[in-house]
Amino acid sequence: MLLTTPHDPAHRRAPRERTVSDPTPVFDDLREESEELDRLVAALGPERWALATPAPGWSVAHQIAHLAWTDRSALLAVTDVDAFHTLVEKALVTPGSFVDDGAAEGAALPPDVLLARWREGRRALDTALRAAPRGVRFPWYGPPMSGASMATARLMETWAHGTDVADALGVVRAPTDRLRHVVFIGVRTRDFAFGANGLPVPHEPFRIELTSPSGQLWTYGPQDAEQRVTGPALDFCLLVTQRAHRADLALRAEGPDAERWFDIAQVFAGPPGAGRAPKGDAR
Repeated sequence: MLLTTPHDPAHRRAPRERTVSDPTPVFDDLREESEELDRLVAALGPERWALATPAPGWSVAHQIAHLAWTDRSALLAVTDVDAFHTLVEKALVTPGSFVDDGAAEGAALPPDVLLARWREGRRALDTALRAAPRGVRFPWYGPPMSGASMATARLMETWAHGTDVADALGVVRAPTDRLRHVVFIGVRTRDFAFGANGLPVPHEPFRIELTSPSGQLWTYGPQDAEQRVTGPALDFCLLVTQRAHRADLALRAEGPDAERWFDIAQVFAGPPGAGRAPKGDAR
């Protein structure tokens, strides 16, 4: 899940309003990202749902079950605040395992039932987000999120877990410019990554220049920043979601803090992740 923690009392706050731009594009992109992954798993036989993915202990079924579980959490946050608070209280009982427990529960279902549950949940969430008043922020496992932020987080997770599924199936997916949402989260979570690793947060902004799948240049930060990150947007997304080791990516860091970030970048909640070993590493 995106950068939040159930220990933050913010989860008890009621939705509040603020002015935002039209969130429809990210809703549309989330739907397209989900449909692409759906096409990847829809025709799989039971034996392929059981294939191990790069995430230790997680099969293809675990990956889809996690997405279904988190979609349900997001739906409750948007449509039933009391029910969502009850879910958070349950999470607080087992904060270290509730995510894995939810994935395991769903993975135990027959594949057709799990697939139907995921489809139903994500479509219900899509409808709820589109119907919600603009400017409202919804409770989450930490600071409240707007509908656009909720959808951006769901897209990031769908892409990241979909990457694990594709790896397990031996499929190479063509990247799309929907990755701009993953890039956005990756840039925004720079300071979190340093703090989560007990490191001082850099005082100065970085300049980030990434080439999108369509060939556009996506830029963040001042042009004259001394610390810089450059390379393909796809590789940046693989780095910040910890789906690939920096040694296997065509990214370049200039400056000591930018170099350090490559080793600790993380968009997900919780303690520092172990990340992935370099290709060819026996670990």
